[in-house]
Amino acid sequence: MKRFVKRHLLTIIGVAIGATAGYLYWEFIGCSTGTCAITSKPLNSTLYGALLVGLLFSTVQKNKKTV
Repeated sequence: MKRFVKRHLLTIIGVAIGATAGYLYWEFIGCSTGTCAITSKPLNSTLYGALLVGLLFSTVQKNKKTV
């Protein structure tokens, strides 16, 4: 487990930042009518933010090859 966390630390941090940003986006900007697919519910917005920033951070992460 420690090795997994150490190897994917940047992605885990990105998911946490994205989830927080997604929730804050829903809280302060959101969708006033409730018909928006992503921002109508806090869970949707949080998961969408976590996914996008997690993927972004994982592309920046260096891949270490183990022999």
